[in-house]
Amino acid sequence: MTPKIEAPAVSVVIPAFNAAWCVRKAIDSVLAQDFRDFELLVVDDGSTDDTAAVLALYGNAIRVVPQLNGGLSNARNSGIRESRGEFVAFLDADDWWLPAKISRQVALLRARPDVGFVSAAARVEDTEGHLLNLWACTACTGPLLHHLFGANGDVAGSASAVMVRRRLFDLVGVFDESLRALEDVDMWMRLAAVAGYECIDESLVVILKRPGSLSRNLEVMKRASAQVMSKNRHLLPEGMQGAYWRKCMAAVHSDFAKWRYREGQRWAAIGEVANMLTLSPVGQGRLGLGLLRDILLNRALE
Repeated sequence: MTPKIEAPAVSVVIPAFNAAWCVRKAIDSVLAQDFRDFELLVVDDGSTDDTAAVLALYGNAIRVVPQLNGGLSNARNSGIRESRGEFVAFLDADDWWLPAKISRQVALLRARPDVGFVSAAARVEDTEGHLLNLWACTACTGPLLHHLFGANGDVAGSASAVMVRRRLFDLVGVFDESLRALEDVDMWMRLAAVAGYECIDESLVVILKRPGSLSRNLEVMKRASAQVMSKNRHLLPEGMQGAYWRKCMAAVHSDFAKWRYREGQRWAAIGEVANMLTLSPVGQGRLGLGLLRDILLNRALE
């Protein structure tokens, strides 16, 4: 008879695509945790570099899930399907954890059965190791779901900081593979609709921020923002699906107006302000008119 293998408390999922240059630091930070009852799954998402060779160096310390390239959400979903733990924690291949990350979160989830997912404060660093900012827990009153529509970044550290009760994926589904961005925010909204959330206000995660072109990703981000805000509108209480939702959507257009203006897309920025004022002339009217004035006068935006 084959002996029964006990399921670990935590399944850690690292999606890796052409991550040979960084994945060792992520893996090593998991293996250095002071909490030991975990399995580490690394999903090799069709890498064409030396990722497979790097992963092979770890032997039985990790479980490699090889697959054809399917993208970040697909790789995370493969990890969820392969996971056996009571809790699932995600870590991007270019980020890493401090040693107490798992233990702090497991302790909170075990002490608070009303909490379904938990994140932690994070340090955001550049490629030289310089601190860019601290992504702290957001002090908010009321349900997290309401705040997420108004502030998508309210889950500190986002995917690399979050641990989830695995059974919740049976309720809300897995990551939306149709989204090209903000798939994490979409997941947090769905989780917040069915479960409580807490954030440990201690820097337990390091997020690596690499230079990139905002203009190259602007359209992708805009489409994803509209898609996430629209598809999850029904999760809000009925009384918040009207004016409140439109005010939040107008705030998204405000952000894109500022980004477009800073990218030199002046007329596109004005178009975003027009969308903003159409959606919420009362709730965001004063802000929109002030933004329009600054754009027309070529002022620097905050």
